[in-house]
Amino acid sequence: MEDDLNKKVAHFALSFTKWVGSPASIIAHSCFFFTCLILPFFGFSFDRILLFLTTIVSLEAIYLAILIQLTINRNTENLEKVEQNLGEIKIDMDEIQEDVGEIQEDVDEIQKDVDEIQEDVDEIQEDVDEIQKDVDEIQEDVDEIEEGEQSEEQRDTETKEMIVRIEDALKSLVNDIEKLKQENTKKTKPRTKSLKK
Repeated sequence: MEDDLNKKVAHFALSFTKWVGSPASIIAHSCFFFTCLILPFFGFSFDRILLFLTTIVSLEAIYLAILIQLTINRNTENLEKVEQNLGEIKIDMDEIQEDVGEIQEDVDEIQKDVDEIQEDVDEIQEDVDEIQKDVDEIQEDVDEIEEGEQSEEQRDTETKEMIVRIEDALKSLVNDIEKLKQENTKKTKPRTKSLKK
């Protein structure tokens, strides 16, 4: 209940100080003072009017000072709350700045990792190119070996054919020699017969 009363008094103080500082207040005060100053012309005692006016102005000044002080106190509390909030915001901003710094470090590390991976990929590509060259060389060797095997087979075939031809030629020569021997034997027999005689 005390909080409600404090809130109502604070609200009244704020509203009243706002009204006192407004053009409406200047007009109202001017009208009041003007009325007080012309009352002696209507038969009122000037001393009593001054006493009334002084009392009212003094009371208004006292209450206005109190209400202004309440407003200042409330504004001071609000400013302290704002300072606390600003302090918390500053702490949050510092934490965010630290987080951003850490994120930047993480990004730098990731970039380094990406660079290393790219280097590894380049090395792997070089290895693949070298392996491809080796595969090409091996394929060439296989092709040469296959060609060599084919030419060896051709040589073997040609050699066999040549051996067969040589054998045929030798057989033919042996036959010719045999024929010659036979012929020679036939020719030499009559001679030997005649020699024997």
